[in-house]
This record gives sequence, C-alpha cells and structure tokens, in this order.
Amino acid sequence: LQRAQKRALAEVKRASSGADPAAVEPGTWARVVLSNVPEDVAARVMARVATSFPTASALDVTDDAQTSRATPLVAFALMTHEAKMSVVHFSVMKASGYSEPLPNKEQLLMVTGLRSFVSRPVFSADTPGDKHKMERWLRPGQPAMASCYAPISYPPLPLLAFKEDPAGGPPQLAATGSLRGANPDRVVLKKIVLTGFPVRVHKKRATVRFMFHNPDDVRWFRPVELYTRMGRRGRITEPLGTHGAMKALFDGPVQQRELVCMSLYKRVYPKWPEDLTFAMP
Repeated sequence: LQRAQKRALAEVKRASSGADPAAVEPGTWARVVLSNVPEDVAARVMARVATSFPTASALDVTDDAQTSRATPLVAFALMTHEAKMSVVHFSVMKASGYSEPLPNKEQLLMVTGLRSFVSRPVFSADTPGDKHKMERWLRPGQPAMASCYAPISYPPLPLLAFKEDPAGGPPQLAATGSLRGANPDRVVLKKIVLTGFPVRVHKKRATVRFMFHNPDDVRWFRPVELYTRMGRRGRITEPLGTHGAMKALFDGPVQQRELVCMSLYKRVYPKWPEDLTFAMP
C-alpha cells in the first residue's frame, strides 16, 4: 500500500505541476461534460443541484448573493486504485458521548473523507504482530481496529462512525478514528474455549468428561494442546467410551478440582456490504 500511495501521489504532483500534457493546471476554468451517465444517477445529481439552488435555475444563476449562499456541487477525481475494493482498516475509539453498547459487526454509517457508506466492521485488538484477537464489543477508552470492505483510500484520513436511529431520528456519533490502511492479509482470529472436568485423577493422568460428546471429535482435536486454570499443560492420549470421555496426560500432578480447557481459533472476515453504490467508480 505504501508503494501504491507513493506512486499515486507522484502522479497527482506531476499532473498539478503542468508536467502532464493531459492534465488541467490548478486555477484554470474548465467546462466538464459527462457522457454515458445512467438516468438514475443523473436524476440524483440534478436533485442535488436543485437543492443547492432552491429558487434559481441550476444552469442560469445570476444573483451573486444567492450564489455565495448556495452549497456548491463538488466534482473530484480519484487517485490510482481508489476505485477498487479491499479490506480497509480504521483505528477507532468509542465516542465519549455515546453510552449505548457497540457490539461487533454492528451496522454503522462510516464517513471518511469525501465518502460515506454503511458497513458492519469487525473490531479487533490494535496490537503488533501478524495475528489479532477479535473484540466482541468496542469498549470505552480502549482503542481498537475496525475492518470492513470498502474502496481503497490512502492515509491520513479521518473517520466518523454514526449509529443510525431505528425510529428515524438523527444518527448519533458512536466512534471516531482515522484510516490505518488497506490490507486484506491482516488476520483477525475469534477465540473460543472448550472446558471439561476431570472425573478421575492419578498423578499426571486424568479422565476428562463433558468437553466432547463424541469419540470422533476427541480424535479430531487430539493434536490441540490442553491446559488447566492452575497452569498445567497436557495433551489428549486416547478417547474413552462412546460418550466423548477422554484420557489426558499433563506435565505435572493434576487436582480433582481443576478445570481442563482447550482454546480454538477461527479466522473471521467482515460482512460484505449489501449496497455497493458507494464503490462505483
């Protein structure tokens, strides 16, 4: 991404400095003509222009005072790769004025730069490394990383995330942050813990039940490491019976009151956006 951003900024600099013969220099008056525009898109643009000039024609505005008060219709160009979709990551923090819980994959209105779109971001820990733990909630005062499918953008870029009111009221500011980058190779892992109880203990060996209910599951998860709340580490030796019981061997003596645990991880992905009109080039 950094190399692509460097090349895109170099192209913009070359176009704005007059080195590109096909570019328009800053400060030049230009007439923009759009061709092959879909009818529904043209209708939305004309409605936007009519809203900007409520009492005068959008094509013939002569009142200077009214022109100064009107909201302009802004046309902008995209840099290289900004019309392509990718997994975009934002560094976010919950807004201090938002008191409602903000769960993972909650629908939010993301406003970043000149783009605004509805997304269901996945929250994860903002930690160094190549694997990051998924967060089930966005906690107050704790920074996190929000990942979603969106058009590629280049940092620095601010972010405002709004929670829409189901009753039709104004949206509330739920989180703020900034763009971190676009990287589809960032791994977000969801962690679950399976627990079982030792029903028979003899020194380092134990018979564990209620973690599985099928001997085939015991054989499938046999390579996964076991651990207890007291810090013992162990492994599954063999299944026992037909109801999911198993024999386990630990690195030290195990007590009857300990809880045997197994951690499992699964990679999670953001939800694909339902409306892709914001991603049209």
